[in-house]
Amino acid sequence: MAADSMEIDDSLYSRQRYVLGDSAMHQMARSSVFLSGMGGLGIEIAKNIVLAGVKAVTLHDTKQCETWDLGCNFFIHKEDVLSQKRRVEAVCPRVAELNPYVHVDVSSSALDDNTDLSFFGKYQCVILTEARLSLQKRVNHFCHSHQPPIKFIGCDAYGICVRVFCDFGEEFEVSDPTGEEPKEIFIQSITQDNPGVVTCMDNQPHGLQTGQSVVFREVNGMVELNGTARPISVFSPHSFAIGDTSQLQPYAHGGFFVLVKTPKTYRFETLERQLCDPQLLTPDFSKPEAPLQIHAAMLALDTFQEQHSRLPNTGCSQDAEVLLKLTEEVNATLRNKFYLDAIEVVRPLQSVAAEEFSPRGDRYDGLRACIGESMCQELHKLRVFMVGCGAIGCEMLKNFALLGVGLASSSGEVFITDPDLIEKSNLNRQFLFRPHHIQKPKSTTAAEATLEINPDLQVDARLNKVCPATESIFNDSFYSRLNLVVTALDNVEARRYVDSRCLSNQRPLLDSGTMGTKGHTEIIVPNLTESYNSHRDPPEEEIPFCTLKSFPSVIEHTIQWARDKFENLFAHKPSMYNSFWQTHPSAEVVLQRMQLGESLEGSFQVIKLLSKRPNKWEQCITIGRLKFEKYFKRKALQLLHCFPLDTRLKDGSLFWQSPKRPPAPIDFDLNDCLHFSFIVSTARLFAGIYNIPYSEKDVTEEEVTRLLSDVKIPEYRPSEKCIETNESAKKPDSMKLPLSSEEEREAITQLEQAIATDNVTAERLQVSPLQFEKDDDANGHMDFVTAASSLRARMYAIEPADRLKTKRIAGKIIPAIATATAAVAGLVALELVKVVGGYEFESFKNCFFNLAIPVVVLTEPAQVKQSLIRDNIYFSIWDCWTIFGHEDFTLSDFINAVREKYGIEPTMVVHGVKMLYVPVMPGHSKRLKLTMQKLIKPSVDRRYVDLTVSFAPEADGDDDLPGPPVRYFFSRKGETP
Repeated sequence: MAADSMEIDDSLYSRQRYVLGDSAMHQMARSSVFLSGMGGLGIEIAKNIVLAGVKAVTLHDTKQCETWDLGCNFFIHKEDVLSQKRRVEAVCPRVAELNPYVHVDVSSSALDDNTDLSFFGKYQCVILTEARLSLQKRVNHFCHSHQPPIKFIGCDAYGICVRVFCDFGEEFEVSDPTGEEPKEIFIQSITQDNPGVVTCMDNQPHGLQTGQSVVFREVNGMVELNGTARPISVFSPHSFAIGDTSQLQPYAHGGFFVLVKTPKTYRFETLERQLCDPQLLTPDFSKPEAPLQIHAAMLALDTFQEQHSRLPNTGCSQDAEVLLKLTEEVNATLRNKFYLDAIEVVRPLQSVAAEEFSPRGDRYDGLRACIGESMCQELHKLRVFMVGCGAIGCEMLKNFALLGVGLASSSGEVFITDPDLIEKSNLNRQFLFRPHHIQKPKSTTAAEATLEINPDLQVDARLNKVCPATESIFNDSFYSRLNLVVTALDNVEARRYVDSRCLSNQRPLLDSGTMGTKGHTEIIVPNLTESYNSHRDPPEEEIPFCTLKSFPSVIEHTIQWARDKFENLFAHKPSMYNSFWQTHPSAEVVLQRMQLGESLEGSFQVIKLLSKRPNKWEQCITIGRLKFEKYFKRKALQLLHCFPLDTRLKDGSLFWQSPKRPPAPIDFDLNDCLHFSFIVSTARLFAGIYNIPYSEKDVTEEEVTRLLSDVKIPEYRPSEKCIETNESAKKPDSMKLPLSSEEEREAITQLEQAIATDNVTAERLQVSPLQFEKDDDANGHMDFVTAASSLRARMYAIEPADRLKTKRIAGKIIPAIATATAAVAGLVALELVKVVGGYEFESFKNCFFNLAIPVVVLTEPAQVKQSLIRDNIYFSIWDCWTIFGHEDFTLSDFINAVREKYGIEPTMVVHGVKMLYVPVMPGHSKRLKLTMQKLIKPSVDRRYVDLTVSFAPEADGDDDLPGPPVRYFFSRKGETP
C-alpha cells in the first residue's frame, strides 16, 4: 500500500481488506512499529506485521546468530551463524522482501534501564520480546504516559508457555467490536403496542443482544420507523422489542432491519498494575487454574533473570529449586494478559531421563529442551503428507523445517501436493512466495523455500489434486508409507475426501482452517476420535431459482445473478458450442440428420449461437446494447405485465410485498457510467470468446456513442411465457428441454442459411470460452459482474454493493489474514508432536479462536463412539472387517465367512450404490451361487472392495442393524494393498 496516496493495492491486499476494512488498512499504512528481539517469537511477529502492510518497521536486536536460532528463526541460515552475523542484520533483508510497501530498518543500540526512551515518540506501536520484566515495565510506562499513547505489547515464549500483554491506552476506541458483517433481516410483523414487538420473517434468527440498536428501512404502514435507529430488548431468537410504537401508524407489510455498529471504548492498565491484579483469559476450561499458575511461574522466571542475568540452565536441579521457591513467593503475593500453555506436550515426558533434554550444540537444542532427544528423533523419521500449499501450507512447512520433520538422514519425508499456481494476491499471506514466483507452481516453489530454512529436509512436491481421479497416484500403498496426513485446504468437499482416505487407511489427520480473524484446528486419531465426516455442518442455503431469475431482494441475489450470467454467456455456452462441433464436425451432416427428424442434443442452442455469431467489434457493441435492453428493461416490463402492482394472492395479500420487490424498467442512458460500463464490458467479453480484435479507441465513449447510434432496438411486445414463482422449483436444463416444431424448423433454416453463405468454416466452429478470474482487473470479468449486478440492484431498488464487496461475493473469496493462518499452523504443530508421541486421548486438543474479540477455546476432540450390533459385538468408524476370497469364492461363501469370523450373519450386502444381496428383492437368492468376481468387477489398481453389510435385528419389525465396512480381497495376494 502506498502510504502517501493511501491507495490500497487490491491485487495484493484483497483478502485482508475483507477482514480489516479500508479504515484500518489506511491507519496501518500510516503507522510505524518498533519491534525488539529477533528470536523465534520476534521474527514471527515481524513476518505478520510486514505482510499486513504497516508504514515502517524498526527491527531491534543486539545478539549474534547462534546455532540455536536455526531451530526457531526461519530467516536465519547456517551461513549467518558461520559468519557470526548479527541477528538483526541477517533477517532484515529477508523481512523487507516480504512487502515492498513497508520500509524496514534496523537498530542494534542498547535498550536497557539507562536508555533514553524519547525516540519511541515517533512510533505508534512498540513491541518487546526477549526483554526483562523491569525493561518492559519502564517502556510500558513511557508509552502509556505519552500523548497520544503509544500502543505497547509485551510478549514472551518459553518452550510450551507463552504470554502476551497489551496496553493500548486509557481510551482505546474499537469501531467494530465483533468484526461480523451485519445482515439484512426481513420483517414479518411489528405490533402497535408498548413495547412494540418485531418478528422476523420465516422465523429467521436475528442474532441480536439486548442493548444493541437496529435501523429500519422500507417498512410500509409504520413508516415513521424508516431510517431511525432503535435500541432493542430480545424476546426470543426470532423477535425483539423496540419501545413504544402505540402512537405510530399500523404496520402494513415489508421492510427489513440492520444492526447498527456501535463503537466501544476500552480502558487499558499498565503492566505494573496488571501484574498484581491480572485479568487473564482462560483458553482451556478443563484447567481454569492454569493461566494464574503460569502467571506466577513466569513472574518467578522474570525474577530469576533479574537476579542471575540469565535463564535457568536445562537439567540443572539447583536452578529448578531456586525457580520453584521464587514461584511460591510470587504465588503468596497474588487484566489485559493472555497466557497459553501446552502442558499436555510435556506431561507424559516426566519420567524421561534428564540427559534426553541436554543441549547437543545443534539447531534442535531448543526443541530438545522441551520434548527430549527421543521425540526429536521420531519427528526426524516422520513421513508426512500435506495436502495444499497455500497460506496454511506455507506456515506448516515452516514449522516442519524448524521441528526437523522428515529428515533425509533419518529416512523421513514430507510429501506435498497442490495443483495451483502462485497469484499476486497470495503474497499477502503465503510468506514463502515472492513476486518473482508469480505463475509458478505453489508446491515446488514452497518446497524450495522450505529447504532454504532447513536443507536437511526431504521434500517430495507434486502438482496433483487429491480426489477420486488421482487414487492411482495417492493409492493405498502410498498411504501405507505415511505416519500422518495434514490438510491445508480451503473447502469442505476436499477435506471430506481426504478424511475418508485417512479413515480407510487408518492414518491420523490434522485439519485446520481460517475465516478472517477466526480459526479452528481439529485432530483426528485412529481408534481415539471421531473423523471429520462424523459431523456435518448444515449445507449452505441455495438461493431459489425463481428468486435469482425474477424476484431478488438483497444484493447477494443480484451479484449471484450477474455471476451466473457471466458463466452462461462466456463459459458454459461457448464450451457447449465447442463440444458440439467436436462431436459433429460436419455442419452438412448435422443438417441432413435434422432434416430427417433426428434430435441432436444442444443443436438448437448451438445453431442459434452460430447464426448470431459476431464478426467485428461493432457487432459486439450491438449485442451489449441488446443485452442491456433485455435484462434491465424488458425483464421488468414483462414481470409487471404478468404481475401488475395491484396483483393479489388467493388470500387477498399483495403479490408485490416483502421480500418481493417490484422492478422498475431502466431506460438506456449512455451518460450514465454504469450503463456505459455494462455495454463495454459485455462487448469486450464477447470479442474475447469470438477472437475479435479491438483497440483502445474502440472502447472510448466517443466511439461507443457513434456505434450505438446505428443500433436499432426492436419494439417490446409482452410474452405469454409463464414466470416461475415456486421457490422449490429447480432451474431447467436448457439442453434437455424438448423443442417445439417451430424451433426445429427455425434451427434448420438458420443452419441452411449459414451453409449457403459460407459461414460454416473451421474457424467459425471454434470459440474461446472464458474462465472467470476475479483478481485480474484488466480482463473485464469483474467490470461485467459489477455493472450487471449494480444495474439489476437499481432495477429492484436494492442498495448496490461496491466493486470490492461484489468481488468477494462473486468470487467466493474467503477473507484471510496472515496472523490467523500462522496461529492455526502453530496449534497443529503442537498436536503433531502428541501424535508422534502416541499420547492418550486426554492430551489432544481441538481449538477455536477469534482474534477479533478475542476468544481462544481449547477442547477435547469428540471421542470415538462404539456402536453395538448385538450380542456384545461392537464396532466404531475405524473398524474394518476383512474377508479373503479366491477366484471361485461365491456370495454365499462371503456371507458364511463373515458369520464364521465375526459371529454374526449379514442379511444385506451393498457395494457403493449397487445392492448385491437383499433377500426380499426378486431373484437375489439366485445370486448366492454367483462368484464375487462376477458380481463385482475388481479395478486394475485395487485388489479389494469395501462392502456395506447389514445384520438382522433382534426383534421382528425393527430396522436392519448396520455394521463396519467389510473389505473383501479377491485373493490372498491382495492382503497388502
